[in-house]
Amino acid sequence: MSFPSVVPSRNIPSDLEIEEAIKAFDESKAGVKGLVDSRIATVPSIFIERPEGNRRHNRSECTDPDQSYEHVVPVIDLSGPREDIVVQICEASEKWGVFQAVNHGVPLRILDEMLLEVAKFHESPAEVKQQFYTRDFFDLKKKVGLASTFDLYTRKRANWRDTVFCNMAPDHPSPEELPMPWREILPEYSKRIAELGGTLIELLAEALGLPSNVLLDMECMKAQTLALHYYPPCPQPELTVGATKHSDPSFITILLQDHIGGLQVLHQDHWVDVVPLHGALVVNVGDLLQLVSNDKFLSVEHRVLASRTGPRGSVACFLKAELEPGTKKFGPIKDLLSDDNPAKYMEVSMIDYNSQYNTKGLDGVSALNRLKL
Repeated sequence: MSFPSVVPSRNIPSDLEIEEAIKAFDESKAGVKGLVDSRIATVPSIFIERPEGNRRHNRSECTDPDQSYEHVVPVIDLSGPREDIVVQICEASEKWGVFQAVNHGVPLRILDEMLLEVAKFHESPAEVKQQFYTRDFFDLKKKVGLASTFDLYTRKRANWRDTVFCNMAPDHPSPEELPMPWREILPEYSKRIAELGGTLIELLAEALGLPSNVLLDMECMKAQTLALHYYPPCPQPELTVGATKHSDPSFITILLQDHIGGLQVLHQDHWVDVVPLHGALVVNVGDLLQLVSNDKFLSVEHRVLASRTGPRGSVACFLKAELEPGTKKFGPIKDLLSDDNPAKYMEVSMIDYNSQYNTKGLDGVSALNRLKL
């Protein structure tokens, strides 16, 4: 397979060449895996996006690059006393916006099988994958779609990964709409993660000092989208990224990652590795939870580095409100407000927020900024 219009990284391409390269890459429907299978030795120009700051964890992107920065993403055991868990979740959500959950109740067998099946699909023949290829990510009627970069034509840059998006709730796809290897494991995984999400959102409500049912009663968890990522090995990882810096347009995101690593979170102006723990799930606060908590909880910015090692696999579950026109609006929870803590954001519906987020793409700027009062 060849990509004649994908400009080699050693050239300085014109805007027209970039547009032609993007079109050629998109129309190939082969994704990043197709590029790797064609044995490219250099990263095409449409992928060049040097990671800001130092690539290594425990290093500052804003100060002396040789200055040590020793921090570890919090790990929370969900089998402990509830009062202790609430305190730990509150601290992690305020200071980090992310934590790793262990003893969370999702069987290890399901996690391992899910990652195995993600790799199997992405490594299947091109003709099998192409039937799922789409650029209509935001069509609410479409349950399953494969692509490389959702904002490819917005940013004029591609990330070094391929992704299958599956809209699992409120209306789940039929078995025939799913890739064959996923027809059993994906619904089971989705159900287990939704159950865990319900537990976590109750704990998060308690961490805000509210009754456990408050966030659930807001119907902030009725929709679920799974993003099944595949990051092929990269010949020049220093020139590109697996995922550009961003925060998530969700209430919470629950991520399953394999052993390869590469996920980093921005903490106090430093990039910190989220070191893989077998059996753990990464939980991060999304933009909408930051909004309704009036900035008490932090929607963490994160990225994924490209690597010569791989492939890397992960499954992100975005738990959010329904994306239907006319659905309710979300604003800072009134019980959290006071004269000393006035509302910092205007109200917004989930569909409007998602539209704003998707229109601007992953430009490194939070979509919450447009909603600040």
